Amino acid sequence: MSSDIDAVRAFNRFHTRLVGALDEHLLESDYALPQVRVLYEIAHAPRGQPACAGDIAAALRLDAGYVSRLVARLQADGLVQRQPTPANARRMELHLSAYGRERFEQLEGASIREVEQLLADLTPPGRRALVGSMQRIRRLLGDMPDDAPWLLREPEPGDLGLVVSRQGRLYAEEYGWDSSYEALVAEIVAGFVRHFDPAKERCWIAERDGEVVGSVFVVRQDDEVARLRLLYVDPVARGHGLGRRLVDECLRFARARGYRRMVLWTNDCLTAARRIYQAAGFRLVEEEAHHSFGKDLVGQNWELEL
Repeated sequence: MSSDIDAVRAFNRFHTRLVGALDEHLLESDYALPQVRVLYEIAHAPRGQPACAGDIAAALRLDAGYVSRLVARLQADGLVQRQPTPANARRMELHLSAYGRERFEQLEGASIREVEQLLADLTPPGRRALVGSMQRIRRLLGDMPDDAPWLLREPEPGDLGLVVSRQGRLYAEEYGWDSSYEALVAEIVAGFVRHFDPAKERCWIAERDGEVVGSVFVVRQDDEVARLRLLYVDPVARGHGLGRRLVDECLRFARARGYRRMVLWTNDCLTAARRIYQAAGFRLVEEEAHHSFGKDLVGQNWELEL
């Protein structure tokens, strides 16, 4: 625990330097970070629900008296106006004045330019990794819901090797399969790359917080039949409908490309995947016992008329 605490404190010191939290004047303005945050909360209050000092104190986890003093300074400078709420004369609504709105927009523009400069030297994958890491921190510490949307995209260099590695490890840990399964996945992926037909085939990589958490392939079997292959959902992403969404994308793609039927092969021990296939309308047409990947298994062929 002590090393984890040291790491968090070190990151906090880095972050306060990065954003200028210790500066007396933020973004070359006359105001420090707490005052600018109060302006932000007032400017971004929900429509029809003007901010009050107590609401801002709760949102920022600051002492109510301290927030009142910050508001008083901003009011004295002509940036903020206070007026009683219609329902409760003792509750004071906070609004930006015209001058306050102008100054806030200047601060927003300066902040955007500062972040643009910070990101300028990063590649697109680097920016995605940075933003994903930030989102992951917020989610782990309870500042974001766990139902954030997935990004489904085409594979980038390195993704397919990661899919092979993740599948090999996942099936070894959860089902005790040996490395011959990873070899099979590698052969399938290599064949997909070598013989890829962009008009009739597709791979989707599922990403959240900059991390690959799932994938699926559609490959051409013949002019009328598409094959769904290598559906994979990382354990951290399960329970949120990602597997079903990946299968739905496969079906949508196959129909758009004129396929008449979709088929797949799986094993009866993969119960979560089989439930997804059944829910999508696939039906079991054949099964056969076999010994593969170091285990006695029952292979299954499923199909769906499109």
